[in-house]
Amino acid sequence: MKTLDPETLRSVVESVVARLSEGQAPTNPTPAPTPAAAKTSCGCGGGSSTGKNGVFSCVDKAAEAAHDAHLKLKKQGVAGRDKVIEIVKHLAVSNATEWGTFEMNETKIGRLDHKIGKLEITKNVPGTEWLKPYALSGDGGITLEEYAPFGVIGAILPVTHSVPTLTGNVINMVAAGNSVLFNPHPGGAKSAAMAVRAYNQAIHHELGIDNLITTIEEPSLDSFDAICANEQIPLLAITGGPAVVNAAMKSGKRAICAGPGNPVVVVDESADLARAARGIVEGGAFDNNLLCIGEKAIFVVSSVFNQFCEELAKAGGFRLNSQQLDQLTATAFSIKPGEGGGCAQAALNRDLIGADPAVLAMHAGVSIPPDTQLLFAETDADHPFVQKEQMMPMMPIVSCPDFKTAVREAKRAEHNYRHSAIIHTLDVNNMTYMAREMDTTIFVKNGASVAGLGLGGEGYLSYSIATTTGEGITTPKTFTRVRRCVLVENLRII
Repeated sequence: MKTLDPETLRSVVESVVARLSEGQAPTNPTPAPTPAAAKTSCGCGGGSSTGKNGVFSCVDKAAEAAHDAHLKLKKQGVAGRDKVIEIVKHLAVSNATEWGTFEMNETKIGRLDHKIGKLEITKNVPGTEWLKPYALSGDGGITLEEYAPFGVIGAILPVTHSVPTLTGNVINMVAAGNSVLFNPHPGGAKSAAMAVRAYNQAIHHELGIDNLITTIEEPSLDSFDAICANEQIPLLAITGGPAVVNAAMKSGKRAICAGPGNPVVVVDESADLARAARGIVEGGAFDNNLLCIGEKAIFVVSSVFNQFCEELAKAGGFRLNSQQLDQLTATAFSIKPGEGGGCAQAALNRDLIGADPAVLAMHAGVSIPPDTQLLFAETDADHPFVQKEQMMPMMPIVSCPDFKTAVREAKRAEHNYRHSAIIHTLDVNNMTYMAREMDTTIFVKNGASVAGLGLGGEGYLSYSIATTTGEGITTPKTFTRVRRCVLVENLRII
């Protein structure tokens, strides 16, 4: 891949000046650099942070400090990594209420109980146990393959899950022997800095290593640009929307990219409809539908459509009529003048991302019971709520004449992101057919979307799902280089 010069790179990411992480609810736009602001050699704005406990104003200084910390971690071996992971998991769980509340107050999106829950389950993120060496012994000698770190990883965080994503990345990356430099979304930067300070203080107290985890105090387009250009950062890990993912992939560095998704659900005539409704509410309403894997649109075989809607109402949903849907749609989306109609030109109202169902209901002109988990309404397959990754607790439902039509329309709405899909059926052949057609990174059968991350299903947790670059749900192995050591000789004793 050709390395871009700084000016060209900057032009590539110019489209994200207003929002560093398009598609990840950037309710606070990236601050534009002011002409009078002092700039460091790496293009960062001047700040008061000196880098104590991992919080920096300058990318170059942060990268240098993280590199030094990486070298110190190497000397402490796998035992040192394990100790860091133990510290991080303990702090994330024990501070879940305080940190979740802080993040909720800063970002003002999602649900507090789920903000807390996302931190409590970080204990399920895998660590060094995933890095078992592979050995071969034969007449020609011995070969050993091990997983080696990259060094300093530059990571981009979304505003939707600032501290949980940071925490999960730290566990995976440090387990692999790396240090990390985060460029959080500006809307969640204070939450990220709070967690980084706490983690570094505890790590320094136990291991004598400072700045193993670093973050930029006032992240911006300049700091993202500087991370892409810094020679001490060989690997990028991106959790964000299309613009930031595309910019990272054109940086000349290897990039692990958790890109956009629009997870779809198909319900066929054989499904346990009550169970399907409960699962969809559990996953689609989680944190007001901010999860990238959360159900976003439902395609139901018409013969069971009405019955399914009844079950969805019983499970905590509230059905909007067509007039109420139109009223909400007019607020949730807008068409720019001169672009004509149609879903393709619909722009999402980001003020409603992660909003409570009651807020959406107000815009729809209706009052709802206080225990309502999400809204739902019948739409056609081209409706903006179907085709856009809207991240609201509002579930569009499309009636389809048969199963294969439902899968075809679901695939069209998923936009070939190959992120996540869910099916509710008792027909194994239908499961197989949809799985092959969708070819998504996560495919859940007869469960909530969150089961794909081990919550209600088997498996492990990670908040970064590398769909764009194909690594899938990230683990410590994702952030390693495979190194082979060969000893050539007849060393077998049998």
